[in-house]
Amino acid sequence: MPSRRRFSRGRSSGRPFSVLSLAIVVSAALVASRSTLALSFEGGKQIIDNARVTVWDVIWSGGGHGGAEPLAHDTVTVALTDGPVQIVDITANERTVTRQIGEVQYEVRGEGHRVDSVGASAPHDIVIELKDAKVAPLANTTQYPNAFPRPGSKKVLENARIVVWDYTWTPGVPTPMHFHDKDVVVTYLETGELASTSPDGQVQNNPHYFGFTKFNTRDRSHTETLIKGKGRAIIVELK
Repeated sequence: MPSRRRFSRGRSSGRPFSVLSLAIVVSAALVASRSTLALSFEGGKQIIDNARVTVWDVIWSGGGHGGAEPLAHDTVTVALTDGPVQIVDITANERTVTRQIGEVQYEVRGEGHRVDSVGASAPHDIVIELKDAKVAPLANTTQYPNAFPRPGSKKVLENARIVVWDYTWTPGVPTPMHFHDKDVVVTYLETGELASTSPDGQVQNNPHYFGFTKFNTRDRSHTETLIKGKGRAIIVELK
């Protein structure tokens, strides 16, 4: 019967073994596995994190080498700067494109890109990571229409996970009273203030500024009126 290999302090039996060596190997493996998918964004600040999304405010630092890191989640990118930029994908393929403020890009898990500056200003984006948790839209049992579509809204993108809208408020003109059946991520592209009025007449004033991004939960009814400044937003509804 073969003898059992024993590991005892101060003695070596068979092949040398070190707990420290094992720890180093395990740590290296963890680092390697983490590096295969991007868990953050260089130059990015996390501004929202909940069960459905992680949102980053990213000012691309530039100067990267090689390909971009593959993404850990499906993502939505909203451009906050316009003009020419260089896009680098995970294969290190480079292309120069001219972006517009509010331009939206969708990428699935495993894809990815990095944005490098072509001019003097650093590219600035809002990046929304879509987590795997899914919440079905609510049935609308109110007397009001769903929040979107609405007059003046422009559908930018739709797929199995999201619907993206580009909407501009008209000063002094209230939106139709509406019901939000989906959670949304809102990125404002102007600076101003909206008065939100609920069906029972309660009013809440909500100032916003360029680049301000927030998460709003579903199951809300209200109308909004732009009472100060300007109002434009990219609104990502989560399916």
